[in-house]
Amino acid sequence: MTTQPTQPTQPSPPAQPSLTFELPDGSLQHVQVVQVLNAGYAGRGQEDVAAHVAELAELGVPAPSVTPALYPVSPYLAQQTGRVSVQHARTSGEAEWALVVAADGELLLTAACDHTDRALEVHGVAWSKNAAPDVLATRAWRLADVAPRLDDLTLRAWVTHDGTETEVQSGTLAELLPPAYWVEVLRERGDLVPGTVLISGTIPMAEGVDQFAERWRVELGDPATGETIECSYDVVPLPEPIG
Repeated sequence: MTTQPTQPTQPSPPAQPSLTFELPDGSLQHVQVVQVLNAGYAGRGQEDVAAHVAELAELGVPAPSVTPALYPVSPYLAQQTGRVSVQHARTSGEAEWALVVAADGELLLTAACDHTDRALEVHGVAWSKNAAPDVLATRAWRLADVAPRLDDLTLRAWVTHDGTETEVQSGTLAELLPPAYWVEVLRERGDLVPGTVLISGTIPMAEGVDQFAERWRVELGDPATGETIECSYDVVPLPEPIG
């Protein structure tokens, strides 16, 4: 009797990271993340862009060659988590909004915090963006529902030191390039597909506030309705390495 050779088992493809958002009507949108793009230096006015470049220059980060910038990051970095583990004390968040393309192509808007390794950023912004997660809220609005008043939406962030919370960022979406701008960029790139997550870039930080905090909290607010969407997380140092 002839024995057939055993065929090698093919490894299963890696599971796509997933996010779940609750919409105002109580329904849920489950999103299988296929790509994450982080916008940078995306202020609508050149004064805000220059201010952000100056902020980063104080941390040793070189100025970009082109603005706005767009940095692809690993899909698994889009997370809904209350805990971010870091390797050292020079990491911080940034208050941002996130545009999410749902499975049916619907565009969602939510709050996000782009946690960044500032020590690595001086060697390469794209590297630093891949060293820590983009934390997203678990609630979202349909972009179409808030589009008429988009510039009035507020974006705020707080940091916590020794249990005391201090506001570190406060502004409106009018300070940043609008979602419509990035929708067109994604469409031109062929990236306006379900599972795409685009993080907006940030607004200036308050002077004199220590951004290297033990906790970050970001809020996206709608003054017309009084509703807010929030994400927050603790920044937890990893144990010291061996070797």
